[in-house]
Amino acid sequence: MGTLAVKPLQGAAERERYFHRLLTDIAALEQMLQQDCFDRECMRIGAEQEFCLVTRNWEPSDQAVNILKDIQDPHFTSELTRYNLEANLDPLPLSGKCFSRMHEQLNSLMDHAQQVAEQHDNHIILTGILPTIGTHHLSTDYMTPVERYKILNEAVKGVRGADLDIHIKGVDEVNLNHDSIMYEGCNTSFQAHLQIDPDRFADTYNWAQAISGPILSICTNSPMLMGRELWEETRIALFTQSVDTRKSTFLLNEREPRVGFGTAWASGTPADFFKKSIVRFRSLISTDFEEANSLEVLREGGVPRLAALNLHNGTVYPWNRLCYGRGGEKPHLRIENRYLPSGPTTADEIANLVLWVGVMSGKPRAWEDIHTKMDFRDAKKNFFNAARYGMAAQFHWDGKIIPARELLRDFFLPMAYQGLTRLQVDRADIERYLKIIENRIGSHNGSEWMVQTYRELRHTLNAPEALRKLTACLFDRSFKGYPVDAWKKTCHTESPTRFKHPRVGDLMSTRIVTAQEEDSAALVVEIMKWNGFHHLPILNGRNELSGLLSWTDVAEISDKPEIYHTGIRALMRTELITIGREASAKKARKLMNQHQINCLPVVEGHALVGILTSNDLP
Repeated sequence: MGTLAVKPLQGAAERERYFHRLLTDIAALEQMLQQDCFDRECMRIGAEQEFCLVTRNWEPSDQAVNILKDIQDPHFTSELTRYNLEANLDPLPLSGKCFSRMHEQLNSLMDHAQQVAEQHDNHIILTGILPTIGTHHLSTDYMTPVERYKILNEAVKGVRGADLDIHIKGVDEVNLNHDSIMYEGCNTSFQAHLQIDPDRFADTYNWAQAISGPILSICTNSPMLMGRELWEETRIALFTQSVDTRKSTFLLNEREPRVGFGTAWASGTPADFFKKSIVRFRSLISTDFEEANSLEVLREGGVPRLAALNLHNGTVYPWNRLCYGRGGEKPHLRIENRYLPSGPTTADEIANLVLWVGVMSGKPRAWEDIHTKMDFRDAKKNFFNAARYGMAAQFHWDGKIIPARELLRDFFLPMAYQGLTRLQVDRADIERYLKIIENRIGSHNGSEWMVQTYRELRHTLNAPEALRKLTACLFDRSFKGYPVDAWKKTCHTESPTRFKHPRVGDLMSTRIVTAQEEDSAALVVEIMKWNGFHHLPILNGRNELSGLLSWTDVAEISDKPEIYHTGIRALMRTELITIGREASAKKARKLMNQHQINCLPVVEGHALVGILTSNDLP
């Protein structure tokens, strides 16, 4: 979809034209499969590197469009948000030193991107979810100004017909409301591609599904969102909900999310697989098709693009996605692994790719026809166990419950060695990258490092400062070249703890206690006593800030009987002095001094997002 100028799928004429193309593409695909047109001689690998852009303050940038323009390299392309970009690596034959060659190109591209980013006072960060993303970075103001993103957003909203609530629960919990697809932009991945034999599609795809949980468990790198500890790979839950088109789980033809693991083992041909996707998920967008319809291209001896089918496929996001492509004289099919997160280093990413390709190609004969040996629900359960618990997960495998580290060390690593050797991959490449996985099994992966480091930082820093320092630490270590298993779980000696010109958002408290206008005044006063609060924000029935209760307002009657007969509205202050999160700490202190107050509610519109007190100011 990224290469097409898309448009809304609206109007009878446009829908008729689009669906004619879509059905023609399916017919052409079936004909190519029957006539053995697909490339089988040279299996290839490929990858897409998504990455984040941050400012000098280590927060999401808005410079992606300008940086992409200055990069001047066709390997790079835009992403949904103004703080993400993507680099597409060149496909390589799966043999010899292909992995080290890919690693060299990846490093070269990332170094170039970093050099250009620095010209815009930016840095690039390799991580599954950027720690410093806040709700204000997820408004459509941060959407990349490219028409296809706007059209896709409107199409998803149109199908859904209502805002969606995101709810993810781990150690902590988040409840977020969204009215766009912008939460998808939180997620950055390292998307791996492996060419497959169409004749063995179903068994190959099912094997990719079966191994997803164990592979993901060692690769997790996205344990937090907005300072909350959630899943070890929070991307899995967040992406699933961020582009969900279901207003109800019983909505016709939308019984499962567009992002998902699937509901059953694959069967039949690749064409059958695509047909099921078309049945399950309605098409959202169209385009101006440039070439003749696919059957005509075939009759003339060409290789069709299957543009309508690829367009539909680009708006459905299974974690293992079947893709059609063409390169040279023959078309090909490949599996796109979408669950691997970005980062934390390029070495870790290539090692993840090597493990996945090795296990995909090293399947023992005893595991042929996996659908007859393993219940699909166990494979799906394994995947979500891995997303939730990472290397602490336990998996259903071969009729047993096996811990992640044991299964990876004793079963998957030897399988990967055998598979890569069989493919004649260079021995030094195999040992180099699988050694990274082996070391990680014995140490920690990215999500474990991030959680422990953030907890350590929170001992001395407030949440915004800790998240910014964590992001700075990610940058510092990712470019030093050694994998995450060797990283120490602390970064107190790296980067300044406070910035020269702190903003309100850097210093404010976000975990605050509030009261409602209709609450008992006696109870609210006791809450202030119990917690030593000098100020308590008051919200109205729409959860908007409507007042502020100060201890000086209630001190005189706090111990008198009339407190039980006095309403909060009568006690609270309604003419409030507030401030925004982007304001400087200097401005906040000036306001406090000018109005002789010690507390400023931090607001966005009428919504309370934090509290800043005089004790928080440097």
